[in-house]
Amino acid sequence: MRCRKCDTSAVINMRQHKLALCGPHYAEWFIAQTARAIEKYEMFSREDSVLVAVSGGKDSLALWDVLLQLGYRADGMYIGLGINDGVPYSDQSLEKTRAFAAQYRNVIASTFTSLSVNSAKQSPSNNEIASSQKPLLAMTQSHIPTLHIVDVEATYGKTIPEIAREKTRGHGKPCAACGLTKRYVMNRLAAEKGYAVLATGHNLDDEAAVLMQNTLHWSVEYLARQSPVLRAHSNRFARKVKPFVRFYERETATYALVRGIDYIYDECPHAGGNLTNFYKTLLNQLEAQSP
Repeated sequence: MRCRKCDTSAVINMRQHKLALCGPHYAEWFIAQTARAIEKYEMFSREDSVLVAVSGGKDSLALWDVLLQLGYRADGMYIGLGINDGVPYSDQSLEKTRAFAAQYRNVIASTFTSLSVNSAKQSPSNNEIASSQKPLLAMTQSHIPTLHIVDVEATYGKTIPEIAREKTRGHGKPCAACGLTKRYVMNRLAAEKGYAVLATGHNLDDEAAVLMQNTLHWSVEYLARQSPVLRAHSNRFARKVKPFVRFYERETATYALVRGIDYIYDECPHAGGNLTNFYKTLLNQLEAQSP
């Protein structure tokens, strides 16, 4: 399988697009498609401050990476859920998130340094700058990203598993308590820090699975609210957007691998039996039979 653009070995073949691409050309295509989705659905503008909900996983870190590549003022927010019973899941995911943020800050800092050194050595023409340093100039126009960390136990006195055990009296999974807590924390932090937009890394697989679940359960209220953009009801809340809504999960995973993003591979230890994952499996089986 060869890349359509340069005839080198392809890293991915997207049958729905009839397109196979190598690593560098795939990264370019992925970033361009994200930019098109942002523009098509009018998610946000260059003037908006964007808060990206990051978990240490491939989708959220890839989203933060793409928005920074595109030059948006995107900061990250990590919520420490305290899920470390049996497996240090929260500790590991925080470690991956911190490492990504630190790496990006170093990249931008070194970009500033290299530009200043080059300009001190010589005074190139405008054409030379445009042709040889355009990516570096684009990087200097973006701000240095900030990572906000909210520890649920330190803030509210209990971890998510502890909250869930109280709510369910020791029965059931903590998914409902987890989702409710995360939504509250995200909205609160975005409002307190003045972010206009709250971005999440939900992909096409996520959205299709939720759509199937809500349709089968006839959850009319949730069906009406499922959209790439959820407008804020008041100025107190940030607009919620999903820039990856047109990508398959394997496409975001491929982008993360191509970009060398080190993310946590393990799922949440409480994800077993999750309904969304069940519907994802059904949809994958359907697509395998009828692409």
